[in-house]
Order: sequence, then C-alpha cells, then structure tokens
Amino acid sequence: MIAGLALLLLATQGPAAPPAKLAASLARLFGPGVRSDTTRVDTTTVLRVSRGDSLLGFAAVGNVIGKDQPITFLVAIGPDDRLKDIDILVYREPYGGEVAYEAWRRQFRGARVTDSLRVGKEIRSISGATISVHAVTLGVRRLLADLTAWHATGAIR
Repeated sequence: MIAGLALLLLATQGPAAPPAKLAASLARLFGPGVRSDTTRVDTTTVLRVSRGDSLLGFAAVGNVIGKDQPITFLVAIGPDDRLKDIDILVYREPYGGEVAYEAWRRQFRGARVTDSLRVGKEIRSISGATISVHAVTLGVRRLLADLTAWHATGAIR
C-alpha cells in the first residue's frame, strides 16, 4: 500500500477549502441558486444542499495527503445516496493535478457505497499521479461511506 495513504486526513482536519471555490463547486454540482446549510456530524461539517423546499443532496469536504501535500476535495451525494460528483478544491502538489480533470472525476458519478471503487478496476490510474489517484479514491470511498451512513441513520436529513 502507498505510504501516503497512511496519512489520510478527512473532513475538517487539515486545510480548509476556500469559501469561493466551495460555493462555485456546489453551484456546478447542484446547479445555480442552491442553498447550503451546515451541520456537524462527529468531526465533519456536512452541507445540506437544497433549492427552495427541495433537498438536492449532501456534501462534505475532505483532505488526503498526496505525495507530500494535502489535497482538499468535495464529495457530493444525492438524496438517493448515489455519488453525485467529486471536486478537487485545492491541489497543492507540483505533479498529479490530473485528478482534478473532468475525465477522471466522472468515473465516480452514480457510485454507491456498495461499489468497490478500486484503482485499476473501476477507477483508472493516471501515469505520474499514482499516489494522488490512490489517496483521493480512498478519501472519496470513506466520505461516501460516512455520508451514506449518516443519511441512513438520520444524522443528516
């Protein structure tokens, strides 16, 4: 296993996402005119995303360590607990930024917590970005599992 994965940091641990980048990401993922309300579950700040009276889904920001630097990302799920999308909010490494590209991120769309999301199987690796690919994929799987479990138990609604 890659050493950097042992340094996995999630949720609000580690660097925060710039507020403007987070707002732009939510608008891209859920559409314009969305509202997000925050709630704390354990050590994680969860965003409840809605438009008017309609729940659009939930999102949370996570951090993982790439080769040397934190990668700040967002995981968004719909009310059906399917992964809506991920977004790389801040990428700090000098190499491997391809994990932020649309072509790589779209592989996660529609995934459920029961999907394995394994690099080299369901998730393509990227030459020159192997550590980032593994770290972000692990972080996405963990936040997807947390969001889904919290939604199932009513901790977020």
